[in-house]
Amino acid sequence: MKGNKLKLIFLLGAFASCSSSKTLADTTKPVKNKNTAKPVASVQKDSVGVVKTAVIPSEEDFRTNLPDIKREFRGAWIASVANINWPSRNTLTVDQQKAEAISMLDMLKENNFNAVIFQVRPSADALYTSNLEPWSYFLTGETGKAPYPNYDPLQFWIEEAHKRGLELHVWLNPYRAHHANGGTPNSLSMVNKLSDIVIRLKNGMYWLDPADPKTQGHVSNVVKDIVKRYDIDAVHFDDYFYPYATYNRGADFPDYKTWNAYVSSGGTLTRADWRRDNVNKFVERIYKEIHAEKSYVRFGISPFGIWKPGYPEGITGSSQYDELYADAKLWLNKGWVDYFSPQLYWTIDSKGQGFEALLNWWQSENTMKRHLWPGLNTVEVRSPDRPTEIKNQIEISRQVLKNDAGEIHWSIAGLTKNANMLPTLKNGPYKEKALVPKTPWIVSAPLQKPTIFSTESGSIVQVNWSTKNIGEVFQWVLFSQYNGVWETEILTLDQLSKELPKFKDGKTLTAVAIKAIDRLGNESDYMAKKLK
Repeated sequence: MKGNKLKLIFLLGAFASCSSSKTLADTTKPVKNKNTAKPVASVQKDSVGVVKTAVIPSEEDFRTNLPDIKREFRGAWIASVANINWPSRNTLTVDQQKAEAISMLDMLKENNFNAVIFQVRPSADALYTSNLEPWSYFLTGETGKAPYPNYDPLQFWIEEAHKRGLELHVWLNPYRAHHANGGTPNSLSMVNKLSDIVIRLKNGMYWLDPADPKTQGHVSNVVKDIVKRYDIDAVHFDDYFYPYATYNRGADFPDYKTWNAYVSSGGTLTRADWRRDNVNKFVERIYKEIHAEKSYVRFGISPFGIWKPGYPEGITGSSQYDELYADAKLWLNKGWVDYFSPQLYWTIDSKGQGFEALLNWWQSENTMKRHLWPGLNTVEVRSPDRPTEIKNQIEISRQVLKNDAGEIHWSIAGLTKNANMLPTLKNGPYKEKALVPKTPWIVSAPLQKPTIFSTESGSIVQVNWSTKNIGEVFQWVLFSQYNGVWETEILTLDQLSKELPKFKDGKTLTAVAIKAIDRLGNESDYMAKKLK
């Protein structure tokens, strides 16, 4: 309506909670008017203390005034090993398994999470249809036994997560071949099928030898198979590389066969450096192979929270570098991950393992600017007020990580184990929904702007938009403007319409706009529509 001579007042608001205003995108700054040296602006607070800035833009400025979209990664681990989280028992019926999954996903959606880290390979087994490894004991109570009636749990979790706007990350243990709680290995277990590369530990677990090329090739094939066949958003490894010393009751890992072969072939590394080199090459390989198969599928690792004692100064505790032969700092330095989630399972005031000191140190090592989203011990962090401790850790993470903030909660049980945990998060740092941060180092085809339509019927405005010729859309962001104040809403892919009240709280709907979001968090340009 270029001929319109009326001046309209647009209000641009930031709807961040007071706990998130310092680190999530700040939209309270007045937008400059292209046609004047200084915008006319005033700051005011509404009845609930939300800060709003009023500006008087020109007509052409209308399309530059949308607020930024809040971004923060909010994930939860869902463990299948030993039936920790899902399924709660290996005797559940398929319907009971599905009901448990839906209940967990609904809870995450309702409390403004945006990602699930779901364990699909706890110990060289599968919670999905696989020709490479057997069905998991933790799913059906017998290694190799399919669920009845048969279904694919991973496919089910992916579909249900995406319906709710949640990313689905598949979590695999690369080297564990059998868990002590996984029953007796039978003929279908990889313990017997790959007996030439499996090592038995003194606590009853079995481990694939990380140094054996056959191990590396097998796990690589498992990862590529999942990435190729399933519509996942990321692959995730945790902290189990070479096993913790307690697993073998303090004795050295018995990799004599591959070590002697290495020495006989003229190898010159020390045994410790050789072990680290095996893992380093494997991590780099997996990262490259994932992106070669599907460039948009990210790779994340959640290592033990301490690299070495003394890094940074004053840190004490176990050394993953020396015990697990995991040079996690190197992986971060080299950019062999898309996101990195050190398990910072200690309190803020912990002596020798301070949460903030460790997070700052890992951030200082993040030379390739990958996502750094710490793991939080929501289940059992040693605090008299666990919900407040976790909330404060999130606030510290936002201060350190700024616009690339995020965290993963260990585990989903921690969100319900304490009755105050979810209310503390939902009423505080997770008060509003957020998109995951962008991943700019992965190049993707740009999204085209969607088309938006609106029809009015009485006191309702029906807004519709289309997916046609836009690209790989994962979510939508709908903007609605009441008397110049923009509100934002994150919607799932399958939602292509929205009924908006024409009048709300004494204000009138004056404009709508829509953006498409791809699975790497990238935004399309937007299509806006002014209403009469």
